[in-house]
Amino acid sequence: MDAYPIKKCLFPAAGYGTRFLPATKAMPKEMLPLVTKPLIQYGVEEAMSAGITGMAIVTGRGKRAIEDHFDISYELEHQIAGSDTESLLESTREIIERCSFSYTRQNEMLGLGHAILVGESLIGDEPFAVVLADDFCLAEQDSVLSQMVALYEKHRCCIIAIEEVPMEQVSRYGVIAGCEESPGLYRVDSLVEKPEQDVAPSNLAIIGRYILTPDIFDAIRATPPGRNGEIQLTDALQTLASQGKVLGYCFEGRRFDCGSVDGYIEATNELYQRSLA
Repeated sequence: MDAYPIKKCLFPAAGYGTRFLPATKAMPKEMLPLVTKPLIQYGVEEAMSAGITGMAIVTGRGKRAIEDHFDISYELEHQIAGSDTESLLESTREIIERCSFSYTRQNEMLGLGHAILVGESLIGDEPFAVVLADDFCLAEQDSVLSQMVALYEKHRCCIIAIEEVPMEQVSRYGVIAGCEESPGLYRVDSLVEKPEQDVAPSNLAIIGRYILTPDIFDAIRATPPGRNGEIQLTDALQTLASQGKVLGYCFEGRRFDCGSVDGYIEATNELYQRSLA
């Protein structure tokens, strides 16, 4: 058995980030900084903490800054060589040295399921992680992805991160129903994308961390457009859940919704306070 069974992490990063306009008019939302590092770098570092070194990024128009960030800037490094600011690039240098990056474009915004299918050429026929960079996660010990990779080693099926949310917020998320097999671990029976509160099967919401098996690609291909005419990952996961192949995991840690202004400010304040401690 491989020491690290998950070798690649897919980052869907083609969205427009409209909730942060005008800041995201010319800058990818994934490049919004939490203190001094962009959101997507935190996601890459979390993947690295789980033993993953192959970073596959699905981008779109206007996202070139992501590729430039994970590349060497010879002019900048020459300019700051020997200065006090040189050390500020150490974390990015380490990522570039340890990881490989591959990119493809999602030409149309047709949903998360479609974005993951676009990334199939970068992943191939192997299990992989998915990180949505605007869900920023903090854990005191093992990172959320590290926890999920450990579960995959044991169960060898799809693992989706879930958390309890107030019932009045369930319409913002994909929501699962299932049987709790052990504390915090659910065998998923059904998944519903952004249900109304009165029909939601639970308050267990899916957040932006997944371990997916390669059969998800065929499931997505067989999934018709759903809510808003988009191809929903939750609908494709329902196909696998009906075969008993999906687990929901209430992770240890704290999630910040950095796709919203409130969550982004909250995460920034939390990291800034930690930097002062």
